[in-house]
Amino acid sequence: MSFLRNYLNKVKPNFEEGGKLHAFRSIFDGFETFLYVPNDTARTGVNIHDAIDSKRIMSMVVIALMPAMLFGMYNIGYQNYLAAGTLATASFFEIFCYGFLAVLPKILVSYIVGLGIEFAWAQWKGEEIQEGYLVSGIIIPLIIPIGCPLWMLALACAFSVIFCKEIFGGTGMNIFNPAIAARMFLFFAYPSKMTGDTVWVAQDSIFGLGNTLPDGFTAATPLGQIGQGIDPSASICDMICGFIPGSIGETSLIAIAIGAIILLWAGIASWRTMLSVFVGGAIMACIFEQTGQSMTWWHHFILGGFAFGAVFMATDPVTSCRTSCGQYIYGFLIGSMAIIIRVMNAGYPEGMMLAIFFGNMFAPTIDHFIVERNISKRQKRLKN
Repeated sequence: MSFLRNYLNKVKPNFEEGGKLHAFRSIFDGFETFLYVPNDTARTGVNIHDAIDSKRIMSMVVIALMPAMLFGMYNIGYQNYLAAGTLATASFFEIFCYGFLAVLPKILVSYIVGLGIEFAWAQWKGEEIQEGYLVSGIIIPLIIPIGCPLWMLALACAFSVIFCKEIFGGTGMNIFNPAIAARMFLFFAYPSKMTGDTVWVAQDSIFGLGNTLPDGFTAATPLGQIGQGIDPSASICDMICGFIPGSIGETSLIAIAIGAIILLWAGIASWRTMLSVFVGGAIMACIFEQTGQSMTWWHHFILGGFAFGAVFMATDPVTSCRTSCGQYIYGFLIGSMAIIIRVMNAGYPEGMMLAIFFGNMFAPTIDHFIVERNISKRQKRLKN
């Protein structure tokens, strides 16, 4: 690593003021600070610093997403071979490689489009490259069906970066989670590619791996089956482990739980938000059960994007509440709203992404009232 550090020090003057590559200073700075923690210190005001910067936080979130991503790759291959009836003769390596080759283009498109816009925006504004898309770039491919075309994914990434992030001032200033915005854009602009029974299983052979499924092949998700009043064909074990059709990274409760443990251990995600999402969802689901709703509260947790959203998206520190009390309210609002949307809207069996979107909208208001309440309490104590 000393060789890399020495090389960067050698070429750095070319990117500084007066250097022949000064126009690309933002790009060089982005790569350098990604590889090494910068030594810059604050020059004005009083600031509190901890031992980790935002790039390291984003990198830790990406690590926490790895179990869900890797299992999602395997499950894509698993569903293809299962649908073709050749699962018994396929090896683990064949199944995983097929899923890897199917998912990799989506990850590449997401990063190329998103980071490309980030780099171009930073160069245009003469600012440092912001690191927020390191996380969004991997979350967006994980919350879409495998059948989503690459060009649609590219449009969604561009929309989320430009209209839900950069126009608000970049990382840390955005109101809505960019990954949520991308998912919402795809759902409302191209609903036939985001819902239904034809988008959840990869249907083409890739480099001799996998199987080409017949035209018109369908495979409903267990959540969709329950929404239609049909008993799910998958077992409880398959639902928990994740061997079911669904969005790429949202099927395995176990993989998501591993990611949650990493985030909580690292102190990055708020346990208050995470816990209150599940509490709010459980309470609202139990209320609907009393009215005759057949879907149990634990079915809501292990199916669809509920667990993934609660762990990786509701806890986004930029778009969620920042006060301790507000995090409880914010999480409870998201969990209960997700169940309400699932149960009350028969045409939209998911609900979690829309609930987080509305939660983002109300987060600043919740924090405002919590802060004002605390100020009022302190003023009353002083008067007494």
